[in-house]
Amino acid sequence: MVNQDPFTQKKKHILDSIASTNEGTLDSSPKGSIDKACIPIIDLINSFDNMVTTSSCSGRVSVFVEGIKETDDDKVKIGAKGNEGKWLFVTHEPENLNNWFEKFQLKDQEKLDVSDVAADTRYVLYKFEPLILHVKCRDLDTAKQLYAIAMACGFRESGIGSNNNVAIRCSIRLDAPIAIYDGDQDSLYKLVSTEYLKLLCKISKDRFTENFHKLSILYDSISKATFATQPEHKETKEERRERKMREGLLKQQLLKSQSSS
Repeated sequence: MVNQDPFTQKKKHILDSIASTNEGTLDSSPKGSIDKACIPIIDLINSFDNMVTTSSCSGRVSVFVEGIKETDDDKVKIGAKGNEGKWLFVTHEPENLNNWFEKFQLKDQEKLDVSDVAADTRYVLYKFEPLILHVKCRDLDTAKQLYAIAMACGFRESGIGSNNNVAIRCSIRLDAPIAIYDGDQDSLYKLVSTEYLKLLCKISKDRFTENFHKLSILYDSISKATFATQPEHKETKEERRERKMREGLLKQQLLKSQSSS
């Protein structure tokens, strides 16, 4: 049996997991499987020896009720999906947006006085979230090359994290509260008009178009790149120390560039 290095072992485990998911095993996302639009670029990235995708989302619209907010000494923890938060609607396909809100009983708000809205009010949030890809690279050189490609393709919120993990993402987000959730009555009260909900759908479709355009550009750019296989080399203590210093400096530079952008 041939001994494999840690990266190769990790990649094999991930690819086996992807294969089983494609065969019908649900993953941990709300949708439960890999997005169809992501499969080509996932296959492309995973065809390179020095990279493997660890998570992905092709872009989606989601509507969810915030979880119960914790209050402590006049401080409020923003509601998230946990603590009784719940999904109302999720789609990765723009054609599913048409009149989605008709599936729910969104009651009209008779009168809303903002001063009467409590700090622990649970909102119904409408979100458009663009493509995001997480890619684990074998080495820093590969991570830097992939990061540079992503930035050149317009994914300006991309970055390199620990262990040569690259997050590829952009900023065409949309986030708006559209209703208030009454937990006592399990009711949803609209904060906006039906026409505004239709407008959000139209804006989201435009963002889907831009999102898939960026995905196409990213695919083409990665397909034309050459990610050379690095020869196996046992790192000395001195080389490891110098590498850690370089990675620390790179991380500082990335944080500085992201904060100023």
